[in-house]
Amino acid sequence: MATCSTKSFVQRLPCNSTTTTTTISFLTNNIYKSSYVCPLRPLRSTNRVVVEAQSRPTWLPGLDPPLYLDGSLPGDFGFDPLGLGEDPESLKWYVQAELVHARFAMAGIAGILFTDLLRTTGISKLPVWYEAGATKFDFASTKTLLVVQLLLMGFVETKRYMDFVNPGSQAESPFFGIEASFQGLEPGYPGGPVLNPLGLAKDIKNAHHWKLKEIKNGRLAMVAMLGIFVQASVTHASPIENLVQHLSDPWHNTIIQILSGSSS
Repeated sequence: MATCSTKSFVQRLPCNSTTTTTTISFLTNNIYKSSYVCPLRPLRSTNRVVVEAQSRPTWLPGLDPPLYLDGSLPGDFGFDPLGLGEDPESLKWYVQAELVHARFAMAGIAGILFTDLLRTTGISKLPVWYEAGATKFDFASTKTLLVVQLLLMGFVETKRYMDFVNPGSQAESPFFGIEASFQGLEPGYPGGPVLNPLGLAKDIKNAHHWKLKEIKNGRLAMVAMLGIFVQASVTHASPIENLVQHLSDPWHNTIIQILSGSSS
């Protein structure tokens, strides 16, 4: 390339792989031409961007997730075939709704399996889980228990919704005076000594790993609950009873034989 002392200029043609450089000197009236290989940096940069985009796990490999699901949410694998989360405010509420259903499903699975294990082993005479609601108690009638449950659940869900609308407000203006013991750092993740006795994920902003574990286990529990519902409707038996029946004759007591027998 010519220097400023010779008042020369360099003309570079559009580059593919090899580019010719023409240098003209006004002092000597000579024209010099040289060739060089153009570096392919843009191609390397483009390949890197594609690899980074493909490295994000999605519910269906090779599928481009929606733009509003950018992977920042715990357990976001780009699954929203109905487009329910296009509105940002609706997406926040759906996240909380999924979280609550996941926790109920995990608690329900644990309760069903634990009580069913006690019943099938003869340790306790508990009813099967789908008949537990019809059990009569001496200390209260069914109507009384229903009213109490509606009041308690209604109060808790109302407080949860109000905390979602105005985060932290329920601990600042308590109703019973004990709400501060359940105060968390963001909506949907209550803490305190009661709901977080082990002190896990105190730094909720950097607790993505714990959030991901919870939502994965919660989704698995929701699918398991659906399976238990269908299983009880088809076999009229509890999960432990179905498992024992299957293990007694694994080749003949399967879902295929059960479905074929129920259809016939």
